[in-house]
Amino acid sequence: MKLNRRLFAKAAVAVAVSGAVAASLMTTAFAGVNLTGAGSTWVYPLVVKWSTAYEKQTGIQVNYQGIGSGGGIAQIKAGTVAFGASDMPLKPEDLEKAGLIQFPTAVAGEDLVMNLPGVKPGELILSGPVVADIFLGKIKKWNDPALEKLNPGVKLPDMAITVVHRSDGSGTTFTFADYLSKVSPEWKEKVGANTSLNWPVGVGGKGNEGVAAYVQRIPGSIGYVEYAYILENKMNYARMINRDGKVVSPSLKGFQDAAAHVDFNKAQDFYVILTDHTGPDTWPISGCTWQILSKKAPKATNEEVTKFFLWGFENGQKMAESIAFGPLPPTTVNTIKAYWKKNLGI
Repeated sequence: MKLNRRLFAKAAVAVAVSGAVAASLMTTAFAGVNLTGAGSTWVYPLVVKWSTAYEKQTGIQVNYQGIGSGGGIAQIKAGTVAFGASDMPLKPEDLEKAGLIQFPTAVAGEDLVMNLPGVKPGELILSGPVVADIFLGKIKKWNDPALEKLNPGVKLPDMAITVVHRSDGSGTTFTFADYLSKVSPEWKEKVGANTSLNWPVGVGGKGNEGVAAYVQRIPGSIGYVEYAYILENKMNYARMINRDGKVVSPSLKGFQDAAAHVDFNKAQDFYVILTDHTGPDTWPISGCTWQILSKKAPKATNEEVTKFFLWGFENGQKMAESIAFGPLPPTTVNTIKAYWKKNLGI
């Protein structure tokens, strides 16, 4: 009887130990889940905020590289990342051909930043046609009559303008160039809108951070960056004249007003463009970032990616708003979930 009790006690200990080991292994495996993504530098600040909080809550790491939208599209097509991110939406026919899907992440905007001695942040006013002429190389000095006309009372220096643009394939570039194509026939004809352009003038920086760094270093320079980088680096920025002829500052409200003119829920594969919409408060260079997944990827991978972004949609709103990213409304999130189920079976 005593022997049986001893055996029972040993068996109980063995079960307890094996259970603890199994639980430990499960916890370790869960904590070891590692997702990789790459692409848009525009959305980089938001993905980093979400991924840091997500790892603390779940133990799952989401490693994201801001290499530009063009690089993100190339890597998801090649299957080297779990998700790609682009600020230029892919057309439905291109998605179908490549076996991809896309869905929006958040609404945001970009603005012109300058290194302009004597001019305070938000003091300079620009219009779309004038910005196009600067980036075409037609307006070469800060005290050009076209700039002085927009800025009476502002002492603009007699200084050469250095244009700073993206050197990498960039959805930020697409959004900026798409806007200029709508307000300048000459820009549309000579340059057009794409992630990579044949720039008429200027120097190139890699990523939003590269453009921001160049502008901060070069007196007289002007470039375009996503608004979170302006806030982060406390940069000198311009106000813009929007389609309704109103002078507006970049703001979350202005980005959301632009988004109110499109219907993500009805657009095929969420293909919408947010630039140059009407409305007194609408910011003219508004945009969105799309996450791109491959239908060819393992189902488990796509499940983990969609869990992460669903967590962001449902729990990361305040984090998004803190850096001027507009969260998606619940109706759009529900549409995205239905889209996942239809296309990925999850």
